[in-house]
Amino acid sequence: MPNRQRRRLLLPAVTLTALGLTTTQALAASEPPKPRPHQAEHQARVGQKHAEKVQGTGTASPAFSAKADTPGGDGDGGADEAENSAEGVAQYTEARTAPGVVAPGAYGAAWSQLQSMPHTDGTWKHVTKKPYNSDDPRYRDVNSNSSGGAGNVTGRITGIAADDDGYVYAGGANGGVFRSSTGGGAWEPIADNLPSLSTGTLNLDGGGRLWYATGESNTGATSYVGTGVYVLADPKHGRFQPGNRVGGAELESTIVHALRFGGGTVWAATSRGVWSHSTTDLSGPWTLEFAPNPDYLPGGSKAKDPSAPYKNIANDIAIDSKDPSKVILAVGWRGGDTYNGFYSKAADGSWQRVASLGELPTDAANVGNVTFARSADGSRYYAIDQSPDVMAHNPDTGLKGIYVSKSGSPSGPWTLIADKDKIKNSGSALQGPGYQPGIQSWYNQFLQVDPANPDHLYAGLEEVLETRNGGSTWTVPGPYWNFPFPCWSIDPTKQTGDCSPTTHPDQHAVAIGSYKGKTSVYVGNDGGIYSRPVNGAVDSGGHAKDWKSLADGTIDTLQYYSVGVGKDPADRTGKGVVVSGGLQDNGESVLRAHDKVMGSDFGGDGADTLVDPDNGCNIAEEYVYLDVWVTQNCAVNDGSWSTDPSKATSYEVAPPDKDTGSARFIAPITSDPKDVGTWIAGGRHVWVQHKGYAIRSGSEWTSAYDLGAGHVATAVATVNGTVYAGWCGPCNNQGFSRGIAVGRTDGTGWHQLDLPVDGTLPNRYISSFAVDEKDARHVFVAFNGFSRTWTEGPGAGVGHLFETRDGGATWTDVSANLPDVPATSVKLLPDGGLALGTDLAAFYRAPGETTFSVLGEELPTTSVQQLKTGPDGKLYAATFGRGIWAVNLRALNEDDANRGDDDQD
Repeated sequence: MPNRQRRRLLLPAVTLTALGLTTTQALAASEPPKPRPHQAEHQARVGQKHAEKVQGTGTASPAFSAKADTPGGDGDGGADEAENSAEGVAQYTEARTAPGVVAPGAYGAAWSQLQSMPHTDGTWKHVTKKPYNSDDPRYRDVNSNSSGGAGNVTGRITGIAADDDGYVYAGGANGGVFRSSTGGGAWEPIADNLPSLSTGTLNLDGGGRLWYATGESNTGATSYVGTGVYVLADPKHGRFQPGNRVGGAELESTIVHALRFGGGTVWAATSRGVWSHSTTDLSGPWTLEFAPNPDYLPGGSKAKDPSAPYKNIANDIAIDSKDPSKVILAVGWRGGDTYNGFYSKAADGSWQRVASLGELPTDAANVGNVTFARSADGSRYYAIDQSPDVMAHNPDTGLKGIYVSKSGSPSGPWTLIADKDKIKNSGSALQGPGYQPGIQSWYNQFLQVDPANPDHLYAGLEEVLETRNGGSTWTVPGPYWNFPFPCWSIDPTKQTGDCSPTTHPDQHAVAIGSYKGKTSVYVGNDGGIYSRPVNGAVDSGGHAKDWKSLADGTIDTLQYYSVGVGKDPADRTGKGVVVSGGLQDNGESVLRAHDKVMGSDFGGDGADTLVDPDNGCNIAEEYVYLDVWVTQNCAVNDGSWSTDPSKATSYEVAPPDKDTGSARFIAPITSDPKDVGTWIAGGRHVWVQHKGYAIRSGSEWTSAYDLGAGHVATAVATVNGTVYAGWCGPCNNQGFSRGIAVGRTDGTGWHQLDLPVDGTLPNRYISSFAVDEKDARHVFVAFNGFSRTWTEGPGAGVGHLFETRDGGATWTDVSANLPDVPATSVKLLPDGGLALGTDLAAFYRAPGETTFSVLGEELPTTSVQQLKTGPDGKLYAATFGRGIWAVNLRALNEDDANRGDDDQD
């Protein structure tokens, strides 16, 4: 989630000692601080800025004001979470919803239309179906996370189920369900026929059926809604089909936080309240059990209120194992609301707020995101509680605590067994101000009790935590990363075998299962899925020595924002290419010709990407908020820069808007296809530089145009010196506005287009431009969000794709037969055809035609974030959940049998 700038941490030994760490957990006091990658160093500054804002000593940025984490705020949490991704994910949602609230059924209707559309010729090939080693020793330059210990990674895993026959099921955030029959690995997708691949949770019931709740199970705004709950009767051999849906459309367009089972009933905690259904008769509708604010539900009198999506959030359900009629609901918005709390059913059948549960808080201010777990024997219940009040006022955490009910009843009494400080002093890697255990507990939570031992508990926050004695003592078997520990070294020869592998940060899912008599715990996080023996080994600091990444390349749930392709200068055939892409929380991947393993040359959240088509090792990567970095050797480095800074081969070249906060979380950058040395970047200003990949300083950018106070660029494009810049501001529901500025790279001729007020161009987020290289007055513009049919807000307008042939004086809606779904990337192709990426598919309009077809075969139903052409004659699609794919453009209008397949190895 979300999309935190990959946490950076630099703490000298004296600081760690002052924080009370043991000698084995801290740097030795006699050792000088070891140079760390920029990623690690920057986290201290990020955390300090966060702490200052919460404590009231910081200042708000011009573009995004510091406001409480409440619905409708301009930054939706700018003060408390500006640097731990709430701002970034709020912007992701704004692009799809502003200026209104999306009505239920929007994605389902678009998917239904998609099924009846014709496909072009051509078959998409899966480019990133290879292991992705975040610790690849080839790429240890100054801005890489390599050597942190996460190893092979894939995209965010938000659901896991496992049995005792070696079958493991992993659900990607927007990638669907993958199955392994070997205890993890050799994965195959089994949900690609469903209209939604967004995973809420996965559960195996007592009869061995696999329940798949769609709609990602957190309130991060890169979470896609789902189309309900599906059941697979034979998960070891079958595949999910649309007909496997439980009930009707009641849970469509929701997110499902949890499914819980008891007494022949399945309970669902969703973004629209708590629902129940029979586990035997799957055909009837779901029953709404409880919604604290029913007026805000679809069809209610306040359904169009901008805060409606936040008014009925249910997080989990606890069912008494001895009496399934006794149920407690955990309900509440992470940022706080008057309805937050625990609820149980009264004698009259109504749901009433629970007044007391012992040490587990019940007041609205201290009940936020909650996760429950019950022991197999029913003797224990555990809970994690994130507190809106703590999050608003504590600069270091949002965690209230981890609790146990030793009676086994969800009614308690509950006892506190861990808080932020206890975890921090148990081997955590998170020690710096502004970023300590539980800082993202509104986003990162899981709990799992060992079936064989009710006092053995795994908990997930930013890190993986473990107690073997019911919470008396804790260890951190999966620390955030290895950088703070004395075993760490950037030198591969010193790193290997010293620091044990850890997991990727940001934990979301957990399960316990067995394979060939060996029982393992499986954890899912922003970097994929990992396993270790359930009674595994730890070192002297309590860090596990036996984690195994299960991201073997057959599971690809990577969430790409961008893609770039260029010729590989080391490939002797002249045909090989370098494929790079910016990822949610997994840096920038780089795949060179004939590589068997991808590497990570930049860390953090990789945003937009530029790659020189003539030399794929010339790469510019935006590390969120327009923090642009550049390399001219693919960022190849063995870490020698840490002792000799002159050996660094990556350079920070951010335009000045990066330092003023005047840029989107994912800000646009591009180059002129007629002059790859001319770059355009968009924040509040439209920035231009002419040194290409030889740029070495942010001071080399020139402001060509000021979009205006409160305005930030959402899309930029340029051809032959003419620039188009789309902007928004405010960018959320309240007061949403957008515009298009046009001018020259030399700073002349700039003006705001007088956009028509008759609704010809919708009042929605501008996501992409395609400028005709032969005539810069001929432009296509793509709009995100849904049309007026689904967007309950003023002036949303219809259509997703528009064309001008006179530089923006007049526009024509050319959406034709496109499904009504957010459009993300438009691309004019060399043959004169038009390609469009959307949240469900890629589309193609042939030259001279007016209607669209689905572009090619085999591309999974997931969000296409960006389309780019490569020097190899292929079109590349960066998807947000299923990696990077490519299709040969020559094949779009000819039979596959008649085309050559020149895919790189």
